[in-house]
Amino acid sequence: MTELPSLGGYELSRGLHSTTSNVNPMEPENIRDRMTLYRDGAVADVRLDRPDKLNALDPDMFSALVETADALSKDNSVRAVVLSGEGESFCAGLDFMSFMALAESDSAPDLTATAPDRITHFAQQAVFGWTELPVPVIAGVQGHALGGGIQLALGADIRIVHPDAKMSVLEIRWGLIPDMTGTQALVDLVGPDVAKELTFTGRPVSGVEAKELGLATRTSLTPHADAMKLAQEIASKSPHAIRAGKRLLSEAARFDRATSFERERDEIAKLIGSPNQAESVAAYFEKRAASFADPDLSD
Repeated sequence: MTELPSLGGYELSRGLHSTTSNVNPMEPENIRDRMTLYRDGAVADVRLDRPDKLNALDPDMFSALVETADALSKDNSVRAVVLSGEGESFCAGLDFMSFMALAESDSAPDLTATAPDRITHFAQQAVFGWTELPVPVIAGVQGHALGGGIQLALGADIRIVHPDAKMSVLEIRWGLIPDMTGTQALVDLVGPDVAKELTFTGRPVSGVEAKELGLATRTSLTPHADAMKLAQEIASKSPHAIRAGKRLLSEAARFDRATSFERERDEIAKLIGSPNQAESVAAYFEKRAASFADPDLSD
């Protein structure tokens, strides 16, 4: 969570893809002057919006992340989410200066306060809220994803990363450890040995190396545009099947095989013969776009 008082010695690559796409978003919603939410059909296009600060995390950004994820979790018309950063960076980590200014005024928020009915504290929830969304979250990453920024990217289901991006588990520079659910995500994605190396050294990796290590799903010269394209493809599938798939795949490593197989049987039993499953089959054979019903929030 704790990183960048400055750019940490990294030179910001110029000319990287800006996250502004050609989706013609309508009526953008501004959240705490820190994030902008667009809707492109069933896709929520969420952008960290402090480009002048490389989208660094200040108290309002933490609140915006938590509030936006909570709101999207209650919107059953959302079928996929894209999470990106405006400007030339995804997220450069913690905005030290804003927290130092608040500390001097005795009004710094307690990011370690555990919220009722959550397994996280506030800073962890800023990342975990995206992990626990019932629909797929795709991160489009360019420029810097450092410290809290890389942890936020790892909270997504899929990461599409610019080859020249700079990603780092930077907390060791300040004598700290990742504390926004990053330790769990790192081990899940790259295994304990690589997770330890990255955490112990804080060394930067490019988008290309991130793909090789498993931190990135794939690389792209236009990460936001490709994330939106993938999100639209996902949004065209049965939302019940997509949600069931996310539940099973996200939790597969947490259960023994017998439990996983039982959960798989339970999920498929709910899907077979359901209206959206029948519509999937009909649309395929009739060579037309499917028209799916939105899930209930309890689905």
